[in-house]
Amino acid sequence: MPQHSILIADSGERFPCADGQSVLHGMSRLGRKGIPQGCYGGGCGVCEIQVLGGQYHTGKMSRDQVTAEEEQQGYALACRTFADTDLTLRVVGKLHKALTR
Repeated sequence: MPQHSILIADSGERFPCADGQSVLHGMSRLGRKGIPQGCYGGGCGVCEIQVLGGQYHTGKMSRDQVTAEEEQQGYALACRTFADTDLTLRVVGKLHKALTR
């Protein structure tokens, strides 16, 4: 199964993410304690990211968490984001606190 390399710009860390696997599932393989993993359904917003580069698609996300305008700017929830190519992303909110301490 093809894999993509995901770069977290905030920390310089990279992790692999298989086709069809959410970015959050790939990120969990970093083995870092404190990575928030909420509902996995796009509703709670704890895994917010901003994709800075690369191609991706998303599943349904709550508009309470990511507005249409934010989505246009590359914001998404990692649990509902799927890489089509290698990605560079920035972590936001609770995820940022967990990955940059």
